[in-house]
Order: sequence, then structure tokens, then C-alpha cells
Amino acid sequence: MTRGVESDFLILGSGVAGLVTALRLARHGTVSVVTKKENHESNTNYAQGGIATVMSFEDSFDLHMRDTLECGAGLSHPGAVESMVREGPARIRDLAEWGVDFTRAPEGAFALGIEGGHSRRRIVHSRDMTGREVERVLLHRAEADPNITFFDHHAAVDLILDSKIAGERRPAVRDRCWGAYVLTEAHGPIVPFTARATFLATGGCGKVYLYTSNPDIATGDGIAMAYRAGARVANLEFVQFHPTCLFHPEARSFLISEAVRGEGAVLTALDGDRFMTRYDPRAELAPRDIVARAIDAEMKRRGDKHVLLDLRPVGKETISSRFPTIAAMCARFGFDVTAAPIPVVPAAHYMCGGVVVDAVGRTGIPGLYGAGEVTHTGVHGANRLASNSLLEALVYAERASRDGAAAAGAARPPEAPGWEVGAAREPRESVLIDHNWDLVRRLMWDYVGIVRSDERLVTAARRIALIREEIESFYWKCFITPDLLELRNIALVGELIIRSATLRRESRGLHYNIDHLERDDTRWLCDTILSRDTGGEDG
Repeated sequence: MTRGVESDFLILGSGVAGLVTALRLARHGTVSVVTKKENHESNTNYAQGGIATVMSFEDSFDLHMRDTLECGAGLSHPGAVESMVREGPARIRDLAEWGVDFTRAPEGAFALGIEGGHSRRRIVHSRDMTGREVERVLLHRAEADPNITFFDHHAAVDLILDSKIAGERRPAVRDRCWGAYVLTEAHGPIVPFTARATFLATGGCGKVYLYTSNPDIATGDGIAMAYRAGARVANLEFVQFHPTCLFHPEARSFLISEAVRGEGAVLTALDGDRFMTRYDPRAELAPRDIVARAIDAEMKRRGDKHVLLDLRPVGKETISSRFPTIAAMCARFGFDVTAAPIPVVPAAHYMCGGVVVDAVGRTGIPGLYGAGEVTHTGVHGANRLASNSLLEALVYAERASRDGAAAAGAARPPEAPGWEVGAAREPRESVLIDHNWDLVRRLMWDYVGIVRSDERLVTAARRIALIREEIESFYWKCFITPDLLELRNIALVGELIIRSATLRRESRGLHYNIDHLERDDTRWLCDTILSRDTGGEDG
């Protein structure tokens, strides 16, 4: 395929945010959904815990807001939190009406779980694979819609802007997005996908780190593309590390949902010491940043490679009914969770910052919207409250699709020029790509991980600059491949995380710097904002 693709709406990504957006927009025109792997491959598909929302008379919007704001360590935007929390029950009812099989209590009401940072049971779930069930239902509906076309194994390269069409660089506030250049198949041509409105739903960037709970597709593509186009990004220093991923060489950091701790599972050192009680009065139900730092500290203090998670207090019956997938996956690797504790370690899990969007998902670039983990809505602040991620994606996908359909009007996208190959050639060898993939991810894990320091950040900044220079040179000399494209993106996102972490000279939420141990509300009660046109700023 060499010709461009034109549709009314273009969506990059096929997780919950992308699929809800596609289903809503399909009522207003044709929709192209571009996804790097199979259309079911997304962070949504790996989400175990559930969706946090108020569904009980024992709960309230005020309590959910309070828990979210407390977890966000002062940086969550109260207005964004309140509107998301209040809209939550309607979005859950939508999913239930579409056919999502949520776990029910005997009387028919939603069965509600509890996770770290929550003061009430409010986690609506489908056993222990909520994301997979939501993805299954949404994907089935989207594939049946004649107005929605999926382009699997396609990767967005860069956004199509007015300035690119006109051949002049403009600031984001004067530019407009008309779609994206897309790499077709593994080694196919790059063609323009044009649309009246474009929606980023590309998910997170866990693959920037050596150890992550994320699938291979999570390489920060949306953040990188939007930044290169001139959009603002915010709070990229706040990377959430999930405290409990299965420690096994073949498990690829399989995540053990913190819902098991909500039902009674406990963390211990290898000698059986239940250490969490020394770090927080909430023990295993403390927010993720506290639990992850505690595990990291215990591993370093004792010289151990992992800690233990003991599910036996949960009980065999609850494990069988509530956590069958976790039990089965652990059994595959030789662990019987009903008989003995299992080894766990923290791993990069969720980006709390992202591309800045407003209350209806608009970025600073006209025609470009965003929803889900790729965005910064102001909800998560310095640390995401467990199970608020799918809720945020549902709420902002609904809003962005509504506004995008209305704002796009009947505008016809201009004809975009073809992708200029120039003097590019086939890469002679892949060792540079393979080496730098490993180099970037190890650098980020070692220097910009759970615990940071000024010295580590300075070293990381110097090294990432050299790596990026080498990658950019290779990128412009050679034909683009999916691996090269993703390498370029993780290197840029890594650099942005380092820059953001360097700017914030305090410890707050997920950003913990041993040279600035105290939270400083006088100088740092603000978002960390970066943009291509202005460099770094605090706003």
C-alpha cells in the first residue's frame, strides 16, 4: 500500500481509550484505528485490578476525591478529580450495558474490591482480569462497526501538521494537526493517514525501563510524537513502579495485582519479617509509591534480589474465585500461591504525566486530542491512586470524542505530501539498535528509577544526550523500521523524564531524590511542564 488513507477521524492506539473513542466517533463518520501489533495488544489488556468508582451507599464522591487527592501528593487538580469521580458511575453503566461481565455479589450488585490508598471498597472488577474483559467487549463491538477500520501492525511515525504541509515551522498554538505519517507493516512504506481530527490513545512508556509490567508496545510513542510537534508535556518525572511483579526469569514481570493485598496478602522479607508495618501504618495497603520504595529499601538493605508476597491469608476459596488468572500464571512458573509465598519485585508500571490536555481532551495543537495514559489531565498528580487509570481513560475518551466530533465539523484535510526518503539506505547492521535499546533502558533503571539523586540525574542527562545524538544520526540515514522508530521514541521520552526529574528539586509522590528528601510546597506545588518551543518551565 503506497497511497494515503483518508478518514474523518484517526485514532492512534487500541486500548480502552482508543476503542471507546472509536465507538463514539463512528456515529459521526469514518474512523481509522492504527495499532502497532494486533488490535487487542494494549496496556488495558493487562490491567488486572479493576475500575475505581463509587457504587456503594457506604462510599461517596467526596471520599473517592479525598483518596485521589491524598494519593496525588498535592499535585492532582481538584476540578479534574471531581469531574472524573462524578462521571465514573455512568461510564461503568455504559460498559455493563455493552456486555462487560463484571463480577457480581450474590444479590446481583457489583462486587467491590479494595486496593492501596482507598478508604472504601469501590473497585469494580471482572475477577482478576478486568482489562482483558473490557478490551474483549469493546473490540468485539468496534470490529462489528462498518465505520471503523483497524490497521494492525502499523506504527505512527510523526504527526502531520499544517507547518509540515506548508514547509515552515510554526509554534504549536498556530499549527494544526491533520493526521499522522504511518509505517505500514514491518518494512512497508510510510504513508499519510489524514483526518479531520486525530486522537492519541497510545498508552504509556514502561519499556523506557529495563523492568516493566507493560507489554512491548509501551514505548511512549504518543508522548514523543506530540512533543516533537510542539505540544506541552507535564509531570514526566512521576513514573509509578508497581510494587509486586513476579520475580522469575521467564515471567516477563508478570504483575500481581495489589487487589490480593486488599484481600489480606502480606509482604515479607526472605526471613519472614513483615516489614511494611515499619514504613506506613496502612502497611500493605499504603499507596504504591510508599510500598515500592519500602521494597526497594529492604532489598538494598538486606542484599536480596526480591521480597516475598504471601497470599495464604487470602484463603484458597477466595484465591480460586477472585484470582484464578494470577494463581494459574504463578502455577505455570512452579509457584503454588495457596501453599507458600511467591517472590516479587517492583517494576515500571504507569506514567502519571503525559501530553497536556484540557477537560475535554484537547491538546495545545488544534485538531489533536488525547485520552488515557498518554495524557496529563491533572487527575493523578504525583502518584496515581490504584484503579483510577481505566476510569480516567473511559471518562476522557467519552469527552474527547464528543468535542472532537463537534469541533471537526466538515473540514476536509489538505493533501499531505508523501514521506521524503531522501538518501536513506538499508541499515547495514542492527547491532547499534540492539545495543542502544539495552543501553537506554538500563540507564533509566539504574539512574532514574525508584530512588534518584542529583549526581545520578546529571550522569543520566549526559549519557542520554550522547545516545540520542547517535540514534538521530542513524534515524535520518537509514530506512525506518519498527525497532528504530521505537528506539528513537524511548530515548526521547527517557530524556524528557530526566529533564523533568532534574527540575523538581524535592521529593514528592513517585519522585524521590535523596538529595532533596523533603516535600516543598512553597516552591514545588506545581506541574513540571516541558515543550519543544519553550524548553523547561514550571507552571
